[in-house]
This record gives sequence, structure tokens and C-alpha cells, in this order.
Amino acid sequence: MKKTIWALFDDRMGSIGQAKGILQELGNDFEIIEKKIVYNKLAALPNMILGKTLFSLNRKQSSPLKEPFPDVVLSISRRTAPIALWIKKRSKGKTKVVQLMFPGKYGLQDFDLVAISEHDRGKSDSPNLFYITGCPHRINSKTITEAKEKWEPVFKDLPKPWTAVIIGGSVKKSLFTAKDAEKFAEAVLYIHNQVSGSLFITSSRRTGKEAEDVIMKKIEHIPAYTYLWGEEKENPIMGFYACADKIIATGDSVSMVCESCGTGKPVIIFSGKWMPKKHHRFVKSLIDGGYAVDIKNQKAIDFAPSQCLNPSEIIAGKIKEL
Repeated sequence: MKKTIWALFDDRMGSIGQAKGILQELGNDFEIIEKKIVYNKLAALPNMILGKTLFSLNRKQSSPLKEPFPDVVLSISRRTAPIALWIKKRSKGKTKVVQLMFPGKYGLQDFDLVAISEHDRGKSDSPNLFYITGCPHRINSKTITEAKEKWEPVFKDLPKPWTAVIIGGSVKKSLFTAKDAEKFAEAVLYIHNQVSGSLFITSSRRTGKEAEDVIMKKIEHIPAYTYLWGEEKENPIMGFYACADKIIATGDSVSMVCESCGTGKPVIIFSGKWMPKKHHRFVKSLIDGGYAVDIKNQKAIDFAPSQCLNPSEIIAGKIKEL
């Protein structure tokens, strides 16, 4: 008989993407039920005040959370943690709780598994913490094959080789300035001048118009397929991952860099002073693991990854053991 897992999905699309990467790796071992979570104003309160309750839940707009309770509940953020712990309490401990990202110290011992990125190490020494390199993602051989079949015909007239360029941007108060953008564009040009071909370019909401303009002006002479922030067309990012021969990315884009490293393609990372210390630790963990190379490395152009990054598969394996 299949086990049941509830996935608590709120409005954090990045976290939902990570969770879906894990869920697809569970295969046929679980019946997967997605639960829509909508919050009220109390969700802004600390978890130590909310406790193991539904006080933060907008019950009218959320999916029902009623018996029979599942074997496992997947909590994807700090705000879903009190709800997940409430489910475990109501199930009299039958339901195991798996938490993505550190939920805070309140009730930490009540989670059965807390999957945390290596670059966030040091927040607690609780024995239920499980460290992974990077973060979970949706990339695997099946999704890459499907995306290649769909997008390769779209890109077919662009000169090869194809290099994907993933532009992140500011991280909270750490601004990605026009100067940072110019350095990044120069680094992209340096790589392109060695390999030639075309670029697949995508930017982020965090990039900012000024920085985006600086980059695009610097590389406007290169053949490219672009998907810039705000463009109203289908997002080709899966096609970029599937079809690119190399990928250049800014180190602040944690989710997209991890997805890039899951493709098995050479990933070249651009870091800068605008990135917080945590993001520098993240980049170092990928380089140390052989998943990516620093763009400043003299041999970056010849880099080949030693392995694919697939934390989703690892976490799914831990869930099956619960």
C-alpha cells in the first residue's frame, strides 16, 4: 500500500519548485497530495508565538486539513512549519514532518527531518538536521530530454555552440550595481570570444533595469535568444538548461545555479562583492564538489563537472527511510 505525503504549498514559488523536485523523485512509492496554504495577518508572527497551531492559516482560502492525516507532510518554508507541526500533533505523532530550510529553533526537535543547505550550516547542532550541497531542484534526465525536444527547434538557426547566461542581481540590501553588471558582461565576453557561437540570456526581477541595460549593450553584437524580466512570452529556461553547451551564471541565483549544476553541463560562476557571505559559501561548496568552476579560473573554459548535483534525489531517499 502506498504511503501518503501532503505538500504544503504557499506563495513562495522558489520553495514550491524545490519541493516539486523532491516529489518527482519519490516515484510511485507515495500518493502525493498538494495542499494550498493561504495565510492571514498572523503569519508575520514568530513561530515561537504561533506554536503548533493553525492561527496563521486562512482556512476559507486554504485546502482542508482533515483526517485521515498523511504518513508524511512536507513543509517548504518557515511559515508552513507551525501548520506541519499541528498536523503531526493532531495525528498523535503518526505523521512524520519533513522541513525544507531552517525553520527557526522553536520546536526543532519535533521535525523528523530538516534538510538544510551546507552554506547555512551552524544554526543548530540538532541531530535531525540533514545537510545538502545547494538546494533541491526539478532537473533530471527526463525533464532535460523533454525540454530539449521542445526547445531545440526554436533555437536551431542560432550559431553553435550555445552558451546560457543567467543573470541574477541584488540580494536584499546588497545591490547589484551597474559596475557589477559591467564586470559580468566583460566576463561573458571573455568566454564568448574563446568559444564563439550564440547566447541564451535571461535576467531576473532582482537584476534591475540599469544593470540589465549595461549588460545587454555590452553584448548586443552577439547572436542571442533573450528572455528578459517582464517579457510576455513563454519562459525558455528549461530549454536553456537542456540545449546549452555551457552555462554562465551569477552566484547569487541559488536556485538557478543549482538547476544548472543538475544538467551535467559545464557551469561557470561569476561572483562579486555585492554577494552576501552566505552566497560566497554556497559558490565555494559547488566548486569544492566539482559541480562548477569560478569564472576567474584560467582553465574555466575547459571545465567539465565531475558529477551532477541532485539533492532532490538524496532528500527523497531520506523521506522513503522515515
